Amino acid sequence: MSKQLTADLHIHTTASDGQLTIDELPAVAQEAGLTWIAVTDHDLIHPELNKPVTTHDGIHIIRGIELRVQAANQRLDLLGYGVETTTELRAELDRLQANRINRAQEIIGRVESYVGVDIDFNPQSGVGRPHIARAIDASEAPYDYDTSFTELIGRDCPCYVARDITSVEDGINLLQDSCRVVGLAHPFRYEDPEAALELTSELDAVERYYPYGRDVDSTPINRAIKRNDLLVTGGSDAHEKELGKAGLRKSQFDTFYSEFDT
Repeated sequence: MSKQLTADLHIHTTASDGQLTIDELPAVAQEAGLTWIAVTDHDLIHPELNKPVTTHDGIHIIRGIELRVQAANQRLDLLGYGVETTTELRAELDRLQANRINRAQEIIGRVESYVGVDIDFNPQSGVGRPHIARAIDASEAPYDYDTSFTELIGRDCPCYVARDITSVEDGINLLQDSCRVVGLAHPFRYEDPEAALELTSELDAVERYYPYGRDVDSTPINRAIKRNDLLVTGGSDAHEKELGKAGLRKSQFDTFYSEFDT
Protein backbone atom coordinates (compact mmCIF):
# COMPACT_ATOMS: atom_id res chain seq x y z
CA MET A 1 0.00 0.00 0.00
CA SER A 2 1.46 3.34 -1.03
CA LYS A 3 0.72 6.51 0.92
CA GLN A 4 1.63 8.44 -2.26
CA LEU A 5 -1.56 7.39 -3.99
CA THR A 6 -4.51 9.78 -4.16
CA ALA A 7 -7.08 7.64 -5.96
CA ASP A 8 -8.11 4.00 -6.13
CA LEU A 9 -10.47 3.74 -9.10
CA HIS A 10 -11.50 0.07 -8.95
CA ILE A 11 -13.37 -1.02 -5.82
CA HIS A 12 -16.11 -3.56 -5.18
CA THR A 13 -18.58 -3.39 -2.30
CA THR A 14 -21.16 -5.63 -0.68
CA ALA A 15 -23.56 -4.58 -3.46
CA SER A 16 -21.69 -7.14 -5.58
CA ASP A 17 -18.93 -9.45 -4.34
CA GLY A 18 -16.91 -7.10 -2.14
CA GLN A 19 -16.75 -6.97 1.64
CA LEU A 20 -16.99 -3.23 2.29
CA THR A 21 -20.19 -1.21 2.62
CA ILE A 22 -20.47 2.40 1.50
CA ASP A 23 -20.46 3.47 5.15
CA GLU A 24 -17.21 1.59 5.76
CA LEU A 25 -15.39 2.90 2.70
CA PRO A 26 -14.33 6.36 3.97
CA ALA A 27 -12.40 5.10 7.00
CA VAL A 28 -10.65 2.40 4.98
CA ALA A 29 -9.82 4.91 2.23
CA GLN A 30 -8.41 7.36 4.76
CA GLU A 31 -6.28 4.62 6.28
CA ALA A 32 -4.82 4.03 2.81
CA GLY A 33 -4.09 7.74 2.38
CA LEU A 34 -6.66 8.15 -0.40
CA THR A 35 -8.95 11.09 -1.07
CA TRP A 36 -10.71 9.73 -4.19
CA ILE A 37 -12.15 6.28 -4.86
CA ALA A 38 -14.43 4.77 -7.49
CA VAL A 39 -17.05 2.14 -6.67
CA THR A 40 -17.17 -0.20 -9.66
CA ASP A 41 -19.42 -3.10 -8.72
CA HIS A 42 -20.03 -5.91 -11.18
CA ASP A 43 -22.87 -5.29 -13.63
CA LEU A 44 -24.67 -2.83 -11.35
CA ILE A 45 -24.71 0.75 -10.15
CA HIS A 46 -24.48 1.02 -6.38
CA PRO A 47 -27.97 1.95 -5.10
CA GLU A 48 -26.64 4.17 -2.30
CA LEU A 49 -24.71 6.47 -4.63
CA ASN A 50 -27.19 8.99 -5.99
CA LYS A 51 -24.86 11.16 -8.07
CA PRO A 52 -21.87 10.62 -10.37
CA VAL A 53 -19.64 12.05 -7.61
CA THR A 54 -20.50 12.25 -3.91
CA THR A 55 -18.50 13.01 -0.77
CA HIS A 56 -18.72 10.76 2.27
CA ASP A 57 -16.82 11.74 5.42
CA GLY A 58 -14.26 13.67 3.38
CA ILE A 59 -13.73 10.95 0.75
CA HIS A 60 -14.86 11.68 -2.79
CA ILE A 61 -16.62 8.68 -4.37
CA ILE A 62 -17.06 8.31 -8.12
CA ARG A 63 -20.08 6.23 -9.10
CA GLY A 64 -18.83 3.61 -11.51
CA ILE A 65 -19.47 0.16 -12.88
CA GLU A 66 -17.50 -2.84 -14.09
CA LEU A 67 -19.27 -4.50 -17.00
CA ARG A 68 -18.16 -7.81 -18.47
CA VAL A 69 -18.44 -8.05 -22.24
CA GLN A 70 -17.95 -10.78 -24.81
CA ALA A 71 -15.43 -9.92 -27.51
CA ALA A 72 -14.60 -12.10 -30.49
CA ASN A 73 -12.23 -14.47 -28.71
CA GLN A 74 -12.39 -13.63 -25.02
CA ARG A 75 -14.32 -11.97 -22.24
CA LEU A 76 -13.22 -8.51 -21.18
CA ASP A 77 -14.13 -6.05 -18.44
CA LEU A 78 -15.03 -2.42 -19.05
CA LEU A 79 -14.88 0.25 -16.36
CA GLY A 80 -17.36 3.12 -16.59
CA TYR A 81 -16.93 6.23 -14.43
CA GLY A 82 -19.47 8.89 -13.51
CA VAL A 83 -22.50 6.81 -14.42
CA GLU A 84 -25.78 8.51 -15.29
CA THR A 85 -28.32 5.73 -15.77
CA THR A 86 -30.09 5.51 -19.11
CA THR A 87 -33.21 3.46 -19.82
CA GLU A 88 -31.18 1.15 -22.04
CA LEU A 89 -28.43 0.60 -19.46
CA ARG A 90 -30.95 -0.04 -16.70
CA ALA A 91 -32.75 -2.65 -18.81
CA GLU A 92 -29.49 -4.47 -19.55
CA LEU A 93 -28.35 -4.40 -15.93
CA ASP A 94 -31.74 -5.72 -14.78
CA ARG A 95 -31.41 -8.55 -17.28
CA LEU A 96 -27.90 -9.39 -16.11
CA GLN A 97 -28.85 -9.34 -12.43
CA ALA A 98 -31.83 -11.64 -13.02
CA ASN A 99 -29.49 -14.01 -14.82
CA ARG A 100 -26.98 -13.83 -11.95
CA ILE A 101 -29.66 -14.88 -9.45
CA ASN A 102 -30.92 -17.73 -11.66
CA ARG A 103 -27.38 -18.89 -12.31
CA ALA A 104 -26.51 -18.85 -8.60
CA GLN A 105 -29.58 -20.93 -7.81
CA GLU A 106 -28.57 -23.46 -10.46
CA ILE A 107 -24.98 -23.63 -9.18
CA ILE A 108 -26.18 -24.16 -5.61
CA GLY A 109 -28.51 -26.93 -6.77
CA ARG A 110 -25.66 -28.64 -8.55
CA VAL A 111 -23.37 -28.33 -5.52
CA GLU A 112 -26.01 -29.74 -3.19
CA SER A 113 -26.58 -32.70 -5.52
CA TYR A 114 -22.86 -33.27 -6.08
CA VAL A 115 -21.79 -33.01 -2.44
CA GLY A 116 -24.98 -34.17 -0.71
CA VAL A 117 -25.03 -31.20 1.66
CA ASP A 118 -27.56 -28.36 1.98
CA ILE A 119 -26.14 -24.89 1.26
CA ASP A 120 -27.83 -22.15 3.26
CA PHE A 121 -27.77 -19.28 0.78
CA ASN A 122 -30.43 -17.08 -0.81
CA PRO A 123 -29.05 -15.31 -3.91
CA GLN A 124 -29.77 -11.59 -4.21
CA SER A 125 -28.95 -8.91 -6.78
CA GLY A 126 -25.19 -8.62 -7.23
CA VAL A 127 -24.56 -12.27 -6.46
CA GLY A 128 -21.41 -13.85 -7.83
CA ARG A 129 -19.45 -17.04 -7.34
CA PRO A 130 -17.49 -15.60 -4.37
CA HIS A 131 -20.77 -15.43 -2.42
CA ILE A 132 -21.45 -19.07 -3.25
CA ALA A 133 -17.91 -20.12 -2.30
CA ARG A 134 -18.31 -18.43 1.10
CA ALA A 135 -21.62 -20.23 1.62
CA ILE A 136 -20.00 -23.56 0.73
CA ASP A 137 -17.14 -22.82 3.12
CA ALA A 138 -19.67 -22.12 5.91
CA SER A 139 -21.60 -25.34 5.22
CA GLU A 140 -20.79 -28.93 6.16
CA ALA A 141 -19.34 -29.55 2.71
CA PRO A 142 -15.65 -30.63 2.78
CA TYR A 143 -14.53 -27.58 0.77
CA ASP A 144 -13.20 -24.20 1.84
CA TYR A 145 -13.43 -20.98 -0.16
CA ASP A 146 -10.45 -21.76 -2.40
CA THR A 147 -11.23 -25.41 -3.07
CA SER A 148 -14.85 -24.49 -3.82
CA PHE A 149 -13.49 -22.68 -6.85
CA THR A 150 -10.83 -25.18 -7.85
CA GLU A 151 -12.97 -28.30 -7.43
CA LEU A 152 -16.64 -27.30 -7.64
CA ILE A 153 -17.66 -23.98 -9.19
CA GLY A 154 -14.68 -22.82 -11.22
CA ARG A 155 -14.77 -22.94 -14.99
CA ASP A 156 -14.65 -26.57 -16.22
CA CYS A 157 -15.62 -27.82 -12.73
CA PRO A 158 -18.66 -30.10 -12.26
CA CYS A 159 -20.96 -27.46 -10.74
CA TYR A 160 -20.01 -24.53 -12.95
CA VAL A 161 -22.75 -22.66 -14.82
CA ALA A 162 -21.95 -19.93 -17.34
CA ARG A 163 -23.77 -16.60 -17.11
CA ASP A 164 -25.09 -14.18 -19.67
CA ILE A 165 -22.56 -11.66 -20.97
CA THR A 166 -23.21 -8.41 -22.81
CA SER A 167 -21.69 -8.19 -26.28
CA VAL A 168 -18.68 -5.91 -26.56
CA GLU A 169 -20.46 -3.68 -29.07
CA ASP A 170 -23.52 -3.26 -26.85
CA GLY A 171 -21.40 -2.80 -23.75
CA ILE A 172 -19.33 -0.01 -25.25
CA ASN A 173 -22.40 1.76 -26.59
CA LEU A 174 -24.30 1.48 -23.30
CA LEU A 175 -21.42 2.81 -21.23
CA GLN A 176 -20.46 5.56 -23.63
CA ASP A 177 -24.06 6.81 -23.51
CA SER A 178 -24.14 6.82 -19.71
CA CYS A 179 -20.59 7.39 -18.41
CA ARG A 180 -18.16 10.28 -18.54
CA VAL A 181 -15.17 7.98 -19.01
CA VAL A 182 -15.09 4.38 -20.27
CA GLY A 183 -11.95 2.29 -20.00
CA LEU A 184 -10.55 -1.20 -20.30
CA ALA A 185 -9.83 -2.96 -17.02
CA HIS A 186 -6.63 -4.90 -16.20
CA PRO A 187 -5.41 -5.70 -19.76
CA PHE A 188 -2.85 -8.27 -18.66
CA ARG A 189 -5.43 -10.53 -17.02
CA TYR A 190 -6.78 -11.65 -20.40
CA GLU A 191 -5.62 -14.58 -22.49
CA ASP A 192 -4.82 -12.22 -25.36
CA PRO A 193 -3.78 -8.83 -23.94
CA GLU A 194 -2.82 -7.44 -27.35
CA ALA A 195 -6.29 -8.13 -28.74
CA ALA A 196 -7.82 -6.59 -25.63
CA LEU A 197 -5.71 -3.47 -26.04
CA GLU A 198 -6.84 -3.10 -29.65
CA LEU A 199 -10.29 -2.40 -28.23
CA THR A 200 -9.00 0.77 -26.58
CA SER A 201 -9.20 2.55 -29.93
CA GLU A 202 -12.93 2.78 -29.12
CA LEU A 203 -12.50 3.78 -25.46
CA ASP A 204 -11.38 6.75 -23.38
CA ALA A 205 -9.03 5.08 -20.92
CA VAL A 206 -7.12 2.00 -19.84
CA GLU A 207 -6.28 0.67 -16.39
CA ARG A 208 -2.52 1.22 -16.39
CA TYR A 209 -1.92 0.44 -12.71
CA TYR A 210 -3.20 -2.85 -11.29
CA PRO A 211 -1.91 -5.35 -8.67
CA TYR A 212 -1.37 -8.37 -10.92
CA GLY A 213 0.78 -10.13 -8.35
CA ARG A 214 3.43 -10.78 -10.99
CA ASP A 215 5.75 -8.80 -13.20
CA VAL A 216 4.23 -7.57 -16.46
CA ASP A 217 5.82 -5.86 -19.43
CA SER A 218 3.95 -2.58 -19.70
CA THR A 219 5.25 -1.79 -23.19
CA PRO A 220 2.04 -2.85 -25.01
CA ILE A 221 -0.17 -0.80 -22.74
CA ASN A 222 2.10 2.23 -23.02
CA ARG A 223 1.93 1.95 -26.80
CA ALA A 224 -1.87 1.81 -26.66
CA ILE A 225 -2.00 4.87 -24.41
CA LYS A 226 0.11 6.86 -26.85
CA ARG A 227 -1.55 5.51 -30.00
CA ASN A 228 -5.12 6.10 -28.81
CA ASP A 229 -4.52 9.16 -26.60
CA LEU A 230 -5.93 7.34 -23.59
CA LEU A 231 -6.53 8.51 -20.09
CA VAL A 232 -4.71 6.45 -17.48
CA THR A 233 -6.61 4.85 -14.62
CA GLY A 234 -5.51 2.58 -11.81
CA GLY A 235 -7.06 0.63 -9.01
CA SER A 236 -6.72 -2.25 -6.61
CA ASP A 237 -9.80 -4.22 -7.77
CA ALA A 238 -10.52 -4.42 -4.05
CA HIS A 239 -12.91 -7.15 -2.95
CA GLU A 240 -11.71 -7.32 0.64
CA LYS A 241 -11.16 -4.64 3.28
CA GLU A 242 -7.96 -3.10 1.98
CA LEU A 243 -7.66 -0.27 -0.53
CA GLY A 244 -4.75 1.38 -2.28
CA LYS A 245 -2.87 -1.66 -3.56
CA ALA A 246 -2.80 0.22 -6.87
CA GLY A 247 -4.11 3.54 -8.09
CA LEU A 248 -3.13 7.01 -9.24
CA ARG A 249 -0.83 9.61 -7.75
CA LYS A 250 -2.19 13.14 -7.45
CA SER A 251 -0.79 14.45 -10.73
CA GLN A 252 -2.10 11.41 -12.59
CA PHE A 253 -5.53 11.70 -11.03
CA ASP A 254 -5.67 15.43 -11.77
CA THR A 255 -5.17 14.62 -15.46
CA PHE A 256 -7.89 11.97 -15.34
CA TYR A 257 -10.32 14.20 -13.48
CA SER A 258 -9.76 17.20 -15.73
CA GLU A 259 -11.22 15.13 -18.58
CA PHE A 260 -13.79 13.37 -16.39
CA ASP A 261 -15.19 16.68 -15.16
CA THR A 262 -15.59 18.37 -18.56
